[in-house]
Amino acid sequence: MRMIGMARRRAGVLPVAVLAVLVAGCGTERAGDSAGADRPSRTPVATPSKPVDFPCPGESPTSAPPPTPATTGPAVPPTDHYAENHGFMVPFPLHGKRRCEGLAAAGRVEKALEPLRRRGDFAPERTSSALTGLGYSAGQVRSYQNGSTGVGFLIDAFPLCVEGTMDRNATEADAFGGYPDHTGCDRPSGGH
Repeated sequence: MRMIGMARRRAGVLPVAVLAVLVAGCGTERAGDSAGADRPSRTPVATPSKPVDFPCPGESPTSAPPPTPATTGPAVPPTDHYAENHGFMVPFPLHGKRRCEGLAAAGRVEKALEPLRRRGDFAPERTSSALTGLGYSAGQVRSYQNGSTGVGFLIDAFPLCVEGTMDRNATEADAFGGYPDHTGCDRPSGGH
């Protein structure tokens, strides 16, 4: 019986000792105190680097996009949370080599569609045919009527996406890198 009593006392002492060590060590050093001055400082946490943009072939150094600021939104968050709730619909911009590839793809698309635009041929089928002629598969190309005198298109060569419109005034194509929380180039209809 005496052995059982000793084991119980030892078992009760261990949690009390651990608790005492934890309490004694917590909260003794505060920001600005010199308590840890003789110890080596912590290594800084790595922060993500900014994407690098450089002039692409055929682009002058002054036409390269300006560096993006660290924050892309307003300093004060919106009170209605519109931007936060619709952020999933904002496409990723392209940077570095991928940006150059996107600019080249958009230029090829505009050049391929320009003869159709000059003829006033805004049929989605012929737009798709011109884009598949660039080497994109039929499954990667979508075109649709955009108003009464235009056509819109999307090339889903994810992670490189090219989207644009063609009407009697202009042919415009832009490249981007997809959307947050979504794989593919089509604009998502719902977020989280």
